[in-house]
Amino acid sequence: MLYDNRAEVRKVLIITLLLNLFVMGLKALVGYWTGSLSLLADALHSVTDSANNVLGLIASKFSSPQPDREHPYGHSKFEAVGALGIASFLGIACFEILQGAIERIIKGGGEPVKISPPELWLLLIVLGVNIFVAFYERAVGKRVGSSILIADATHTMSDIWVTISVIGGLIGVWLGYQWMDLVLAFPVALLVFWSGWSVLKENLPWLVDQMAIAPEAIHAIATSAPGVINCHDIASRGVLGRQVFIEMHLIVDAPDVETAHHITEEVESRLEERFRPVRILIHVEPPAYKSEQISFETGAK
Repeated sequence: MLYDNRAEVRKVLIITLLLNLFVMGLKALVGYWTGSLSLLADALHSVTDSANNVLGLIASKFSSPQPDREHPYGHSKFEAVGALGIASFLGIACFEILQGAIERIIKGGGEPVKISPPELWLLLIVLGVNIFVAFYERAVGKRVGSSILIADATHTMSDIWVTISVIGGLIGVWLGYQWMDLVLAFPVALLVFWSGWSVLKENLPWLVDQMAIAPEAIHAIATSAPGVINCHDIASRGVLGRQVFIEMHLIVDAPDVETAHHITEEVESRLEERFRPVRILIHVEPPAYKSEQISFETGAK
């Protein structure tokens, strides 16, 4: 059974897009008032949040899990491609933060930053909106199995740490420590890089067809069904909770095709109950067939 979550994903992305545009505008406004380069850079970093929402809307439009003639395995990988686009944006944001910090060191710190309590309160509002967006997207993403929402929530979490760092630096500036705004830029860049790496690591297995389920686990479930003698050449791909594809050769104790069919249906039912959503392809073999190769060994030819 295939679950199409795109309508709910689009709804969440539109809501977060509006909130991210509000956050970006408020950061840019306060940055302009105070002359804070780090805050203006943070506003530029927030541009990627809005761009990610737009990218997510585009990816979601084309990521239907339903198969068609041109895409018999569905279109879910479009969503993983969109998540990799978010990882790219995170890499760009990391580079921009480091570049801005190094330029300020070379130029001797630039113009002094001026900050007041009302402007700090506005930044706390920005932080609250970012926290809401991150937890809202992550909760819905996990509930509906959307990689694009989970990846975007990860990006927003990096934005939260950036904003916390900037607020901390500006509080330091308010207390007379101008250097704090610059020093905090480097750990922020590392946090952004780590977020991008996490998104990349989570979505690459889907794109390169890495094993989704240990063949031993599939073998144990399949052979527990009545009438199954053994199974071998087990393969799986996809991501658990999103969409999994399973293939196997099944040796059955069946005198006719109808009995063999009932046995395979029972195996499919047990696998679907454990790993849904899943699509299963079973090649039936007679009782006399012998094979002990559960799956494909590394380096096998």
